Amino acid sequence: MDVTELEWRKSTRSHADGDQCVEVAAAGAGVLIRDSKAPHVGHLLVDRAVFGSAVGWIKQLGQA
Repeated sequence: MDVTELEWRKSTRSHADGDQCVEVAAAGAGVLIRDSKAPHVGHLLVDRAVFGSAVGWIKQLGQA
């Protein structure tokens, strides 16, 4: 898979200066996650359902 062809999106929680960002991209049945400061290092592929659960859990933490 050529990840340079994917549409990467930065987290809405990223800092304005962009130095602490997480990027995600849809990839078939999964979601790719990478560090925007070091995209050449690699990425993590997770199942969409697992990603959705993780995002939901993180949002709940923010409301606590």
